[in-house]
Amino acid sequence: MIDKPHDYCGIFGVYNHSEAALLTYYGLHALQHRGQESAGIVTTFYDERKNRNIMPMHKGFGLVLSVFDDPRIIKKELRGSSAIGHNRYSTSGAAKNPANIQPFRVHYRNGNLAIGHNGNLSNARILRERFRDEGVLFQSTSDTELILHLISHSREKNQVDQVMDALSQIEGAYCLVILTDDKLIAVRDPNGFRPLALGLIDGAYTVASETCAFDIIGAEFIRDVEPGEVLIIDREAAVNHEPKNFFLHAKPGTETSQCIFEYVYFSRPDSRIFGEMVDKIRRNLGKQLAKEHPVSQVISHKYADKKPIVISVPDSSNTAAIGYAHENQKLGYDCKYDIGLIRNHYVGRTFISPGQKSREQKVRTKFNTVKGVLEGRSVIIVDDSIVRGTTSRHLVEMIREANPREVHFLVSSPPITHPCFYGMDFPSPDELIANKCNGDIETIAREIGVDSVRYLSPEGLVSAVKEANSSEHSYCTACFTGDYPVPVHFGVEKEENEIA
Repeated sequence: MIDKPHDYCGIFGVYNHSEAALLTYYGLHALQHRGQESAGIVTTFYDERKNRNIMPMHKGFGLVLSVFDDPRIIKKELRGSSAIGHNRYSTSGAAKNPANIQPFRVHYRNGNLAIGHNGNLSNARILRERFRDEGVLFQSTSDTELILHLISHSREKNQVDQVMDALSQIEGAYCLVILTDDKLIAVRDPNGFRPLALGLIDGAYTVASETCAFDIIGAEFIRDVEPGEVLIIDREAAVNHEPKNFFLHAKPGTETSQCIFEYVYFSRPDSRIFGEMVDKIRRNLGKQLAKEHPVSQVISHKYADKKPIVISVPDSSNTAAIGYAHENQKLGYDCKYDIGLIRNHYVGRTFISPGQKSREQKVRTKFNTVKGVLEGRSVIIVDDSIVRGTTSRHLVEMIREANPREVHFLVSSPPITHPCFYGMDFPSPDELIANKCNGDIETIAREIGVDSVRYLSPEGLVSAVKEANSSEHSYCTACFTGDYPVPVHFGVEKEENEIA
């Protein structure tokens, strides 16, 4: 989406499988929604002719299907029984710098090492300045490279101890897959901001940002990687049928803070994250939205002769819209869920020239209206979020062209008012429509061209999630409330990039 928050990345890893590269390719394809800028895979194998371990790598700009469009890459170049992969959306690090494409791969005194990172290091600026003072040269502008330097500079002798030493020095929201010559290491930060899951296929362990990556390869979901957990997957884990694990401790005064926006928008509805299916949570958000803003309080009674329709902005708000419509029917309010917008799934990054006309054209290439459904009806649009409001405005203009009687916009999350430092990329605060309009919903409604706008309350959001998910973990709502659960070094700024 043109006007949606972006997640940083998607990661995948597999250990000791004869088709490691192929499984990683499919896993990344399932995680494509988490990053569309670039993709990469690193594998490892022992080369008997050279008498040493080798880590082949292939990565490039574009979608997974285009980066790995030559079958020989997977079948011949990426040899080995273990692999990690990465889809990237740039936030930290310049977008079009090839050096920033992950996974990163290095050779140091303890052998080969590759890393894929989903998240954001909140103390990146401090670490980078420290290394610069020590004369360290950087190959990229990504905070992920800092982790490699921390590992290579560690005074510990054992490679796992070096990794643990490095992890003890980083802060923020992160999930990592680290590939060595003989191990796959999976890491989730102590506050658990980002999701990470553990699976099993043909006796081989695999990890992924979301369980939809397991479904595509036929892997069994075992469990979530716990907040602060460091999994060591090696031959010993295969023999014992259980990876060895260590735990990182959260800073005093902080607790588990899972990103609630993963449920609202980022994750696929067919994924299981943070202990629950995303689809179930989104339906519950729609139900809560109906309780706070039932149809009877939204539409004008002068148009009550025709049943109002509820439509979604496909695809991320589909299930929330269904939940909203069904809950209204349970409450006795007559409405109908219908398909009023069709999304074209075959549109890539076209019409990239700047300007208002170009942005409008982007929306029209991705969406089209079903005029017969919309004409003469009271239309309630349910979407998961409004960021700048530009895409919402263009969608409303298209819907208005179908001659509905009235158009209302309901949002299954609260107004976005604050920046995120834990793994999401939002525009600057003064670009957010909720801030530009000083939180006045009537002004927001005029800005996007609808008869009214209504948001889910912050309390309703948390309540709906906790009602559908019995997990005892807490959630981060900083982008809605400004309540940052973990201290942030506010001097950190993302590099300029071409995607925001």
